[in-house]
Amino acid sequence: MIVTVQGKPAYAYSGGKPFDAGLPTAVFIHGAEHDHSVWALQSRYFAHHGFGVLALDLPGHRRSAGPALASIAALADWLAALLDAVGVTRAFVAGHSMGSLIALDFAGRYPQRATHLALLATALPMTVSDALLDAALNREPEAIDMVNQWSHSTLAAKPSCPGPGFWLHGMNQRLMEHVSASGEPHLFHTDFTACHTYADGLARAAQVRCATRLIAGRRDAMTPPRAAKALADALAQAGTPVDTVTLDAGHALMTEQPDATLDALYSFATRAAHEAR
Repeated sequence: MIVTVQGKPAYAYSGGKPFDAGLPTAVFIHGAEHDHSVWALQSRYFAHHGFGVLALDLPGHRRSAGPALASIAALADWLAALLDAVGVTRAFVAGHSMGSLIALDFAGRYPQRATHLALLATALPMTVSDALLDAALNREPEAIDMVNQWSHSTLAAKPSCPGPGFWLHGMNQRLMEHVSASGEPHLFHTDFTACHTYADGLARAAQVRCATRLIAGRRDAMTPPRAAKALADALAQAGTPVDTVTLDAGHALMTEQPDATLDALYSFATRAAHEAR
């Protein structure tokens, strides 16, 4: 569906069912150079099992109008405005990679609006190498190739995407190329810079007031599990209930381990919905 947010059209996939703000809401936030479709299996299951679903295209990505926002804080404010636009006060929020930083910042600065928080393939800080930043700015196809190789732990994870003929690397490559072609110039660099310059993560973690689940890929070369330790420690020190689920996957959790990722999200979200009643 298309929603007007901060005066511009924004797209949210509702999982194949009309969005119902009267149900518990689950928000899914994609990472750099991606769109809502990375959550295809998980968002659709949620929508058919008791949730109103908002799987977002961030500003400047695919169906949401640009310009792309240049900071994590601006993206978190945009998320708050989107929820206002659809009449949602509180939501379960899940974010992958760059999306995890947006979810964290949102839950820290709007603590009353997040029921529970799921952070997938996250890291603090989420620094990006100079070589990759340069490639993203000046040689975007090369940057896409690099990230696509680093995002997957195998050539063809099993059970992989649930159907014959799917190739994880090829699917992700084409998605990133399509997002690049349909978006604005240097979109990948804008996304990476937002991640690289985000310095408020530990402060936001101290402000989170909802239970949080970290979901990590054991073989993640982009955001290895150890990179989330400072975040987990900060959440725990603030008194936030936090746990970690580690899956046998790389950075692309939702496609390498679609069912396990869904289980980790849905079991947590249903607990959140029950506790919110």
